[in-house]
Amino acid sequence: GTGSSQAVSQSGNSTFQPDWVWIKGRSGATEHVLTDAVRGVTKELNANDNTVEETVAQGLTTFGSAGFTVGTDGSYNTSSATYVGWQWLANGAGSSNTDGDITSTVSANTTAGFSIVKYSGNGSDNQEIGHGLGLAPKMIFTKRLNASGNWTTYHDAVGINQVFYLNLTSAPTSNTEQYRAVPTSSVYTVGVGGDINNSSGTYVAYCFAEIPGYSSIGSYEGNSSTDGTFVYTGFKPAFILTKNMDTADQWGIRDATRNPFNVTDKLLNPNASTAETSAASGYIDILSNGFKARSSDSNINSSTLIYMAFAEHPFGGDGVAPATAR
Repeated sequence: GTGSSQAVSQSGNSTFQPDWVWIKGRSGATEHVLTDAVRGVTKELNANDNTVEETVAQGLTTFGSAGFTVGTDGSYNTSSATYVGWQWLANGAGSSNTDGDITSTVSANTTAGFSIVKYSGNGSDNQEIGHGLGLAPKMIFTKRLNASGNWTTYHDAVGINQVFYLNLTSAPTSNTEQYRAVPTSSVYTVGVGGDINNSSGTYVAYCFAEIPGYSSIGSYEGNSSTDGTFVYTGFKPAFILTKNMDTADQWGIRDATRNPFNVTDKLLNPNASTAETSAASGYIDILSNGFKARSSDSNINSSTLIYMAFAEHPFGGDGVAPATAR
């Protein structure tokens, strides 16, 4: 951070104008701040709490052709503080989608299996909402914008009529008011819960389908050993999100940019505002074709865990990510 408005450019092999940016202060306790092109610049949501959408004039102020510009707000750009910004490409501000029962505004990147969905609730049960992906999403995060509400979460390995939350540590519990049917290639189905479909609510959802060679969304069984479970993704991951499904525990994000070499120990928790940690627990190795736990910690290698991972170098010449060493 500089404390003055600054443009942040992407590094790596390609650049693009992002449509969803997730920023977190590494060196201090700050909110996880999320901005997308459908809701617009300066519109902030916090992954770690249940607060309403805010307008932060000195937050993320521009989606640039190769990154983004931030103002002087402390969650984005304090002088001498360090930050990480994860970016996804969708399809700009989006367009109307009339699939299902509730008309939505959808910005979708079918190649990457990612879409941003904004809609108004109607308070009725079993309502279908179009997501624009052409493939069934395997993970969905939904947040109410105009009132407090938890980040209600769907994951394919957990299934329907269950609920857990991005901003909380709790394990899934039975709930028939959130995600009500297995998503299809065009729609997902919601119930009447206030966190997902209140008649006076406005919402945003981030939907992810699995794309071989680019993303892997699934689950694995930990073995509570420092010689931990290996998770095959088919590519070298750049970003890995995990959550223990059997007990109350932190979410975790690990990536190859903050940790360019193994072991990968720099951890941020989406459900907490705490600074980055690099303690002995929670280690993993990022490998050419997946990742392997190197800790017995329940955050990464005990009971059943879900994950979502994205490739560092997606799509080789045969449509599969190249197996680059690490």
